[in-house]
Amino acid sequence: MWFRGELLKSIWHAFTALDEDHRGKVSKSQLKVLSHNLCTVMKIPHDPVALEEQFKDDDDGPLANQGYMPYLNTFILDKVPKDFDVVEFNKMCWTLCYKKNICTKNLLIFDDDAFKVWCIFNFLSEDKYPLVIILEEIEYFLLKLTEAMASGWNVEKFTDYKLQLHAKNNCLTVWELIEVVGISHFWQVNRQTLSMGINEVFQELILDVLKQGYMMKKGHKRKNWTERWFVLRPSSLSYYVCEDLVELKGEIILDQNCCVESLPDKEGKKCLFIIKCADKTFEISASDKKKKQEWIQAIQSCIQVLRLGLLSPHREARLRRRELRQRQQDDGEDLAERMKELQAANENKQMQLEAMRKEMEEAVAKASVEEHRRMQTQSDLQDRYKLDLEREKMIRQQMEEQVAQKSSELEQHLQRVRELEDMYHRLEEALEDERQAKQDEEDMRKLQARLLEDEAAKRAELEQIHLQQQRALSQTEAEKQELVAEQLAKERDLQAAMLQLDQLEKERRGALEDYEKVTRKLERATHKTKTWKDKVEKHEGLVRLIQPGDKAPQRITNWGPASFTDIELELRKKLWQESKNQGAQAQ
Repeated sequence: MWFRGELLKSIWHAFTALDEDHRGKVSKSQLKVLSHNLCTVMKIPHDPVALEEQFKDDDDGPLANQGYMPYLNTFILDKVPKDFDVVEFNKMCWTLCYKKNICTKNLLIFDDDAFKVWCIFNFLSEDKYPLVIILEEIEYFLLKLTEAMASGWNVEKFTDYKLQLHAKNNCLTVWELIEVVGISHFWQVNRQTLSMGINEVFQELILDVLKQGYMMKKGHKRKNWTERWFVLRPSSLSYYVCEDLVELKGEIILDQNCCVESLPDKEGKKCLFIIKCADKTFEISASDKKKKQEWIQAIQSCIQVLRLGLLSPHREARLRRRELRQRQQDDGEDLAERMKELQAANENKQMQLEAMRKEMEEAVAKASVEEHRRMQTQSDLQDRYKLDLEREKMIRQQMEEQVAQKSSELEQHLQRVRELEDMYHRLEEALEDERQAKQDEEDMRKLQARLLEDEAAKRAELEQIHLQQQRALSQTEAEKQELVAEQLAKERDLQAAMLQLDQLEKERRGALEDYEKVTRKLERATHKTKTWKDKVEKHEGLVRLIQPGDKAPQRITNWGPASFTDIELELRKKLWQESKNQGAQAQ
């Protein structure tokens, strides 16, 4: 079940791409094409007459999105079926907008990976237009991507990046998010690893894939066991031939009446469990006990969610994060309002105290003026001294009453000041709680620092192992040097053998000269007897008559060209090797 708000986000991107003037208006011809494409991918019968009727008075001018929204709700979104391919729908909207906004050739991700990041942005973005994703959701997505790639990320770079985002109201557009992921600023990974991580997060958040893997399933007809690739979603458990998800072999529809139970081992199969539905039961065998328990718990969680009527786990988590942010925002606004009220009350009390101080100063000034006047009139009115004295007593009594009255008013104001101080103390306690929370956060950071120290210790152990390997390499190098020395000795022996070969070469030249002499004698004595021929053949085996033979290439030896047969040549080599060995033993 796809929510209307999620579909509207993708349509908003397509509409914005068609709005070339950025005035929120698109021509009717473009909206016709957009509507036709939406109806096609959503499997909705398209009614072109309805669009003309909706905007029949606006044939000449551009069409506003406020006018398109009622048509979109009435003729498209209200008729959306539950089983349409939402990936094809998103790809159609993505095709209309991505080429005008970003080029993935300069990034570390493929076009398909950028499309998946675009879909994840639509899922995590706020339900306000223009669409943006806030800092908390950015961090949530990057952490999920880091876990999927099974690699660490640079926390310091992300902390600096968060400070930079404060200038952008702590949010990003979809094209900025694709660029942040595409440049791989926070990870040191290759393109394939990043692509696999994006695909895993896409399947988890967008396709609601809660768990997937190979298991054995028992057939309903032939009762044979076949390995299948199972994919668990909130309301179904699908199984395919293999993990490419091309050939769907079946689907187990989960509802609130389904249940999953463990089974004992039988038929040579272990780690069995059964899923009981209203019309069928499915026996499945996991690869080990751990995976069996994980699959049972995952399926039970899906059934429990269906019984409670809740959304998918990731949508519930997104809703809880938004509610938490809203509560924090409301609490912050309430606290700011209370601070403003306390500040206003404090300013009011300060103004009242200032007014009281001015009244006291005026009263004292008046009293001093009266005293001065009385002193001046005393010298002139000696005869009326008693009357003035009584009048002075009356005036002094009135002044004392006024002072007492002012003192009581001052006491009341001081009481109000003490109340304000109590309010300030409570406010300080609230601030102290906030500081304590920050201290807890600092403790968590110290814990992370200790973890980093442990990692450094492990790295030191690895360096120690590396030093041991270097020692082994140095030992190997020493052995190599011994082999080099041995090789040098063999080379010296080889040079000695070469000298012997040179000596033999000289002997061969002398034999060739003798051969030429004998050949000339043989030419003169061809008419003589066989006894002479035998003597020539026995002349140290160096000369033999050239007789007709095969047409193979002429053999060249150290004793001359074609002077010996193969057997004689092997015999000569054997004698030479024996003489060489005897000379080496004599040395």
